[in-house]
Amino acid sequence: MAGRDSSMWRLARRFALFWSAGVLALLTLDSVAASNAAVSLNNAAARNALAVPRWLYLSTGGGTIGASALLASFVTDRQYIEYVHNWAVDVHPTRLVRRGGTAVLRFLGVVALGYVIWSGLTGPQIPTVNGAVILVFAGVRAGLTIISYLIGNPWPLVNPWRTLSTVLPTFDIQYPARVGRWPAVGGFLGLIWIETTTPINNQPALLATVLLGYSILTLTGALVFGRDAWFDNVDPISVMFRFYGSVAPIQRSDDGLSIRPPGFGLPAKRIVDSLDDIAFIIALVWELTFTGFVTTAPGAAFVEALVSLGFPVLGVYLTVFIGGYGLFVGVYLAAAKRTRTFVGTYFTSRALALRFAPPLLAIGAGYHLAHYFGFFISLLPSLQAVITSPLTPPANPIVLTLPGWFEGLNIAFVLLGHLLAIWLAHAIAYETFASRLVAIRSQYSFIAVMIGYTVISLWLISLPTATPAFL
Repeated sequence: MAGRDSSMWRLARRFALFWSAGVLALLTLDSVAASNAAVSLNNAAARNALAVPRWLYLSTGGGTIGASALLASFVTDRQYIEYVHNWAVDVHPTRLVRRGGTAVLRFLGVVALGYVIWSGLTGPQIPTVNGAVILVFAGVRAGLTIISYLIGNPWPLVNPWRTLSTVLPTFDIQYPARVGRWPAVGGFLGLIWIETTTPINNQPALLATVLLGYSILTLTGALVFGRDAWFDNVDPISVMFRFYGSVAPIQRSDDGLSIRPPGFGLPAKRIVDSLDDIAFIIALVWELTFTGFVTTAPGAAFVEALVSLGFPVLGVYLTVFIGGYGLFVGVYLAAAKRTRTFVGTYFTSRALALRFAPPLLAIGAGYHLAHYFGFFISLLPSLQAVITSPLTPPANPIVLTLPGWFEGLNIAFVLLGHLLAIWLAHAIAYETFASRLVAIRSQYSFIAVMIGYTVISLWLISLPTATPAFL
């Protein structure tokens, strides 16, 4: 009994320590003014500030971080962990349903691509009215991505370039395996750079031109290397949806669909095979951090201060973009190296980094939802108008004004993503190590990184929005 009391006392102290750390990390924040760092379509969907009491914000954030420590120490029943992660409901749609659904989604994807290019080039050059801008940013950038990790990934069927590539011949040139998914990493960072530093969300013709060039490049790549090689390794949009979709409760199986709690299939799925996968997953987290920073008042002031000292504008943005991403990657790899030294395992630091990378997708999904959910809801009437009347855009588009309490969901989304990430890391640790003590200790460095990502996310959504400086 005394041993049990001692164990519970240690857990209580650990919870208090992590809760205090969370509170101290957030003490620098004033009362929260939750913000939307998503593409604002010329601030048409800008949101009102929400004052959240400091005590509630700190208690919620610190309590969640403390709870994550308990998850890493308290649930030690290996059979229970395996049971909850192996539980699933299998659904077997009929062949007619599968073929019919596939045909409809492929058709809609091709039509949507043609419409976006046509509307962007010939439609009204007003972002809040032009269907191309609404469909790309509200429909795909926000809505379809949210669906991919909350429900299931529809992109392999919707992807218009993959559908178009099926009617093209292929040279079947062997894709160099050593290159891996590094082109997708570079392509994804390039797309985020274009989205952030160019007026692509405000100029429909520019958006259509970029998509036209992207289409030519993508179809050419599929023609040369084959569909599977290109869309699995090079196309950044396909790789993004692949990783986000791996968190979804609905997953495709060999003979149908498998339904389980969100992210619970990640420990056994082995979705991360090499360092380029880690780089892409961290890019998903970093791009939201970067766009969140540069579209806040402190971010804009920081850029303005450096430019006033004589630094070039794009140089400042590029330094922050590449430097911050390198820091995120470096910190994670350092955590893997620290873990190997701390637990004394025969696993290499590279192997540990690969094992513990999938939980970061939960953080990325929670962060994306915090940034884009309100944006998507506010532009839902405009998106509906584009879908129902694509050839006659409304003269006065409707943008919903969200209630004040709606902004509080941002905090919940970030914290829920954090909790799911900690639980997944816990399950992966128990799957990797036979010793319970080693399994628990192996999580500490990675949990510290996840806490850091979460605190940064909470800090960013607490800041008031602003137009990026000089852009």
